Amino acid sequence: MAQLGDLVRAKALLRRAARAFGPKEAVARARCVVAEAEIALASRDLGWPAKALDAARATLEGHGDRANAAHARYLEARRLLLIGSLDEAERTLTGLDPAPFPPASRTVHELVVAGIAMRRLRTEAARAALARAESAARHARIPALTAEVESALLVLKTPAARLIARGEERLLRLEEVEALLASKAFVVDACRNVVRYAGTVISLATRPVLFGLARALGEAWPGDVPRGTLLARAFGSKLADESHRARLRVEVGRLRTVLRTLAEVKATKRGFALAPRRAREVVVLARPVEDEHGAVLASLADGESWSSSALALALGTSQRTVQRALDSLAAAGKVQSFGRGRARRWTTPPVPGFTTTLLLPAPLPID
Repeated sequence: MAQLGDLVRAKALLRRAARAFGPKEAVARARCVVAEAEIALASRDLGWPAKALDAARATLEGHGDRANAAHARYLEARRLLLIGSLDEAERTLTGLDPAPFPPASRTVHELVVAGIAMRRLRTEAARAALARAESAARHARIPALTAEVESALLVLKTPAARLIARGEERLLRLEEVEALLASKAFVVDACRNVVRYAGTVISLATRPVLFGLARALGEAWPGDVPRGTLLARAFGSKLADESHRARLRVEVGRLRTVLRTLAEVKATKRGFALAPRRAREVVVLARPVEDEHGAVLASLADGESWSSSALALALGTSQRTVQRALDSLAAAGKVQSFGRGRARRWTTPPVPGFTTTLLLPAPLPID
């Protein structure tokens, strides 16, 4: 039933089977729990009880069913990867050698390794893992698994971000983003709302006004930005009075304090300009496609169907906030839903020609 797409019916059948097995059939019940977790992952029901899956894994390991125990680990690692818990996903794989397992399990293992590496911007490690996944998928001869590997390979080949520098823009692949963050450029990172230089990272994620000022100054570098433009970018004010100008001076002062180790914010005749202390280049790194509800769209862009509760868990926000975003996107024709109540799911086609890696909620490397 799951392969036919009726995930609700499949889940109900598994639960019925688990109840039917007696106390002496612990392994069979544990396999039902693992199978139900796999269906939950496919339906993006990310709030399943992790303790139940962990208990099932322990039961399978205790009875010598190493293949299914490993499969349980992979399911948990993939869930953690989806919600951006990269450290926990890595710990889940610790000590797990995929060599003795069937080709399908080896493929999944390498897909998780590659997913973690891509989210951490380690493109060489990701490429090596995907090569191993591709080889294992050929031996597994499972079309859906082969398609998943091919989709992951596309992430390395398609644009992942935009570079804005000296008034010009160009698209960057993932490996180019990695090289940029390792360079000596002063980077205003609009993908994670931080400022970076030579391994130093200053987060402005909780200070949107300051980040708006920093981005405007970064996009204009080496020129300056008129005060009216800064007011519009930071506060959305088209008409500026003395109170707005006073507030701008206060916020610029705060930005000076935050950036004091990396750059100065100098006053000019018409506004302000960014002056890095050591960097010779200032660039802005932005998402390839920017949208008011970009984080929600990014999660939906994997082509799977998501519940609003799963999106809230993945994005670290409230379900009500996600629902408002989905309603807005649905009104604009960017997403669609099916089902009702708790079975309601949301989906959208992937953004053509772009990878969503940098749009997803996990943090990019900051050390």
